[in-house]
Amino acid sequence: MKRLLLAAPLAAIPALWLLLPDAAPTGPDADTIALGRQVYAANCASCHGAELEGQPDWGEPLPNGRYPAPPHDASGHTWHHPDAQLLAIVRQGTAALVGNGYESDMPGFADLLTDAEIRAVLDYIKSTWPERAADYQRQVSGS
Repeated sequence: MKRLLLAAPLAAIPALWLLLPDAAPTGPDADTIALGRQVYAANCASCHGAELEGQPDWGEPLPNGRYPAPPHDASGHTWHHPDAQLLAIVRQGTAALVGNGYESDMPGFADLLTDAEIRAVLDYIKSTWPERAADYQRQVSGS
């Protein structure tokens, strides 16, 4: 009986490595970033800019009360948000997430893009950020 009690905890030790954090975060590969760049150019750049620069005066509401598309480079606030929120915004659109009658020109892309394509776009965007912004965004994402 004593051998069985000792063997059970020892048997779990090899699986403990699964609980340990990676030594350093690993980023997406070059093919994923290239895919993200292509999908961004085809679906996002018309509003958010070919160079991720967003629309002019993006922080000020338009006469209709909606806000211009924000930049996704480090000058914007995309890097302030966790991955789960960014994925939800792209999938569902901003108005669906904010609710309460909020209006936005940001549509949801769930019917147009796969989750892999959405993640590739986010990986492309993240690949352009300076390390400090990327580190902060990884921290708020829990990765």
